[in-house]
Amino acid sequence: MYDAASVSRGSRKSALRVCFIAVFLFALFGIEAGQAQTLATAPDTILFNGKIVVHDGSPAQALTVRNGRIAAIGDSSSIRALANASTRVIDLGGRTVIPGLIDSHIHAIRAGLSYNTEVHWFGVRTLQEGLDRIRAAAKTTPKGSWLVVAGGWTDRQFREGRRPTQAEITAAAPDHHVYIQLLYTHVLLGPGGADVLGISDKAGNAEWSERLAIERDKNGKPTGWLAGDNRAISDLFNLLPRPTVEQKLAGTRAFFRALNAMGITGVSDPGGYNLEIDDYQPLFQLWREHGLTLRVRYSLSAPRRDRELEDFKALTQMRSMGFGDDWLRFNGIGENVTWGLYNNDNPSDAQKEQLYEVLRWAVSRGMTATFHWHNDRPVHHLLDVLARVDAETPIAKLRWSIAHLNDASPETLKRLKTMGMGWLVQNAFYFRGEAFLGQRGADAARLVPPLVSALRLKLPVGGGTDAHRVMAPNPFVSLQWMLDGKTISGVAMRAPEERPTRLEALRLYTQGSAWFTFEENTRGALAVGQLADLAVLSRDYLSVPIEQIGGTVSLLTMVGGRIIYANGPYVALEDNQR
Repeated sequence: MYDAASVSRGSRKSALRVCFIAVFLFALFGIEAGQAQTLATAPDTILFNGKIVVHDGSPAQALTVRNGRIAAIGDSSSIRALANASTRVIDLGGRTVIPGLIDSHIHAIRAGLSYNTEVHWFGVRTLQEGLDRIRAAAKTTPKGSWLVVAGGWTDRQFREGRRPTQAEITAAAPDHHVYIQLLYTHVLLGPGGADVLGISDKAGNAEWSERLAIERDKNGKPTGWLAGDNRAISDLFNLLPRPTVEQKLAGTRAFFRALNAMGITGVSDPGGYNLEIDDYQPLFQLWREHGLTLRVRYSLSAPRRDRELEDFKALTQMRSMGFGDDWLRFNGIGENVTWGLYNNDNPSDAQKEQLYEVLRWAVSRGMTATFHWHNDRPVHHLLDVLARVDAETPIAKLRWSIAHLNDASPETLKRLKTMGMGWLVQNAFYFRGEAFLGQRGADAARLVPPLVSALRLKLPVGGGTDAHRVMAPNPFVSLQWMLDGKTISGVAMRAPEERPTRLEALRLYTQGSAWFTFEENTRGALAVGQLADLAVLSRDYLSVPIEQIGGTVSLLTMVGGRIIYANGPYVALEDNQR
């Protein structure tokens, strides 16, 4: 019990302490007591004269940041009055400020490892420009080395409407080997590339002829294009030379900065193909050196087939759920939890049992799990295992999720809701919508993905891209696709009744994504007390024509009150250290 007299004595002591500090400051600096209080509470940064997209939709023109968090939101005149001589005051010039975007499903760790050693075709609108980028890279790269386009593009983005040919990449880089990957389905190699990688019969490896199909022209001559499934294409990529440790560090810094330039302040990384356990070390090193510029939440995928439980136990002995800090944190297992139920629409009973055993262990450790699943028709195989685990120990508090699943049915959404799970949605159909149209027809396409139906159920939904192999990492392209349901070619798919409002879509990319890492009350909204993660935009997301949203960039990005990216009128403001 509290002793009232003790509390009273403590209060008197606190008051005397404040008076003493005020008198001391006055004696030393000529500062009066009221001024001393202002110095103690004055904001570190003020943003004013803008359009603040507040979480509850109320109008605001300015905000303050103090100790890494939002301290006040309101009109410009009231907020500016809070400044003192040490406050950094930034005029927004009428620009829009949104919460920092959080990609809830992006392979950012893997992409960073080779970001500086790859050629990128993100957003390139002509094949000629893509070839010019290969040509430019060839001028700065030693002869005989590899030039790699690892994904993030589709032939539909090119005005020419086609893929490159082997002759074109050879002309662009005659003294180099070239590798160009299209999604997880095709790879184009320059002449002799298959021999160098050891996958041709000439190189003495007949196994690859069974795993990869050789594309041929009408005369039966190989075109240089190879086709295969996810695993074959991923194994092929692993044959390429690996970047050095220095290149991995520099690439991770560069890729994270590129994401900052898009207004991204946080990512959730699900592991995946081509990411070994040692590949996490550059990320950890940047974290130890206080060099991260966005908040990273990462999961661990199963490294080895049929050794999943053994490996998860070993890898997490000294890393419990939530290990880390506000910048880097461990967030459970997935997206490949067990190989038997990864890209497998017809799992055996034994494979389901294997998943069940891993998930029972995950529940005992309080771990979040995320699951990779593409098609609704066979998803019952996965959901039945999850329901079995849930019946023994409710999983709602663990916030498990399914990623992808664009054609989720009403029944599937209800099952997810019943178990307290969530759904991670990416803009895959921005690139591949026409293929779905051809396979399933326009009626089915009108309902993919059923975003509004999920919101109506109050199902937790997070926005993302799944970059950088199958999609470019631009969050505003993903937001535009959420709003208009159109492919990169302009083909309208999703019906108006399944298109969210602009604020709803933005919440999916902010508060929605934060839910999956138990942080919806600390980040993802411009609200007093939340972390000061925000982006000042080049365009007004709330009012520009929808078809222009994809071209939006950030002019100033803050993470925890620190300016980690600045451009245009704010270029001189960027902080150099965390």
